[in-house]
Amino acid sequence: MGREYEDTENGAEVKYEKLSKRALHCMYLAGIIGGIVVLAIIGAVNVFWLFPEDVTVGKWISLALVVLTLLDVLVSPYFRYHRYRYSINEECIDIIEGYLFVKRSIVPIERIHKLQTAKGPFDQIFKVAKVIVTTGGGDVTLSFVEEEKAEKIAENLRRRINEIVKEQRAEDGR
Repeated sequence: MGREYEDTENGAEVKYEKLSKRALHCMYLAGIIGGIVVLAIIGAVNVFWLFPEDVTVGKWISLALVVLTLLDVLVSPYFRYHRYRYSINEECIDIIEGYLFVKRSIVPIERIHKLQTAKGPFDQIFKVAKVIVTTGGGDVTLSFVEEEKAEKIAENLRRRINEIVKEQRAEDGR
């Protein structure tokens, strides 16, 4: 289950939810698979180009890339997991995420055009899902949420959007 994290913003208390441990495991698996692909590419470059040509500088660059890749695979999921949090209230969706660069996305619920849930192969293994929110300005994704919770979030947002539409129609009908 996600944990709550409180923050005060302009005197108002905002309750953020953190991801479950399943999300951390999913992030690590995705990072390991991605790291293996990058290491395979570095290895192929070394075998077919650097070693036959004996390019010393290239070998040092390859070593640095291997070390950085391994470091990224080990460190990135940890920081992404601990930094990721989200809040959903009657007015907006607020998502804070990032590793080296922190990004905050705030989407007013009244601007939502489309809701979608999605699960990739790693998501299915760890029983997490994404809630993809589409607005006129683009997509915002709430990632690594437990499957059941993702469905509840999508349903609650759909219900809130319908309420907003009814309110707007009532105002227009005056």
